[in-house]
Amino acid sequence: MKDMEELKELNRDKEEFERKFLASPRVAENYAFLQEIGVFQVIESLSREINSYKSLLSRGLDILNRTSIDEIMDATVYQISDHFLPSFIAFLWKPIQNRADITIKSYKNYKPVDIDLHIDSIAAFEPFFLQFSRPINFDLLAFELDNEDAIKPFQKVHPEIVIPILGPFGLYGIILVGRKILENDYSPEELIFLQQLMSFVSQAIKNHLHYEHSLRDVKTGLYNHGFFMTRLNEEVARIKRTNHPSSIIVMDVDKFKHFNDTYGHLAGDVVLEKLALVIKQGVRNDDIPSRFGGEEFTVLLPHTDTHTAWSVAERLRESAAAMHVPWDTPLPRVTISLGIYTFEQGSATDSTEIIRRADTALYLSKRRGRNRSTIWEPGFASKKPYEGEPA
Repeated sequence: MKDMEELKELNRDKEEFERKFLASPRVAENYAFLQEIGVFQVIESLSREINSYKSLLSRGLDILNRTSIDEIMDATVYQISDHFLPSFIAFLWKPIQNRADITIKSYKNYKPVDIDLHIDSIAAFEPFFLQFSRPINFDLLAFELDNEDAIKPFQKVHPEIVIPILGPFGLYGIILVGRKILENDYSPEELIFLQQLMSFVSQAIKNHLHYEHSLRDVKTGLYNHGFFMTRLNEEVARIKRTNHPSSIIVMDVDKFKHFNDTYGHLAGDVVLEKLALVIKQGVRNDDIPSRFGGEEFTVLLPHTDTHTAWSVAERLRESAAAMHVPWDTPLPRVTISLGIYTFEQGSATDSTEIIRRADTALYLSKRRGRNRSTIWEPGFASKKPYEGEPA
């Protein structure tokens, strides 16, 4: 952001200088002499430079104003392809900074496509790009890195340019740019354009990842308790204005204390991470899956009635029971118990009461034998919380 302000200031200074210079009576008096010594050529060159900076600033602002990773990537592809057309562009980034897992999205002719690229981590590139932070030719990177295992997954697609996305926590991701279509190699001017544009792209992606990080639970990558409560309160406010129901699911791992006591807390952590992945894959993009605390998870389902919420809960329950949790010592099957509550106009529309009712249904699932889903009903208000053996 500091670079962008400096760029704006530079543009303003140059434009003001040009306006005052050309408006001076003495310029008109000495026009032939000034033309002879090349002053106007310099001004024309400066004007072209200003226009180039304006174009870059416009392109950069278009990218910075995007509000999601997908929108940032779409805008970046458009801006690069508007300048020159690469055979492909691929983004590789780490959605969660304390984990090695990466996400890949690639484009050809402006459209998302799948490319033959299989890579699990970009950690091997981090030391190099922390030292050399600019776009680099792929063949030169392969030579400088001298790590055949790291380079091998890229050989099939063979990008022309590799661009790092760096931030306070190290290497966030890399961008691969393929060879130009029906043209020669990238010119020095085009490489400078890429480097300048990527400063905006990197900042936009970093801003988004930092924002996402503030909303996410570090261990599982799901939304955290605070963000869940914010979204639940927003949904409660919406319910008071409309007549469309929404639902929440509260769930926790059955006998989770047994995993920690018998196999260790690290095994328990792996159980939570795998379950979080199952939950994330089992809900819609607009749903809000969160780690509510400990081994308890919640899912907010906007615009969802009881029947649909029940179907989602059962799908999550069955997926959890079927998941494999890798560990040195084989772990017992993981099961979860779930409570469901649907709220709408005329029902409980206070977030605390909504969660309490879903929790009550969860405890009824525990009492009834675990590994099951229960929908809250009015009669549950008189039920006592589950007081059996550890959950």
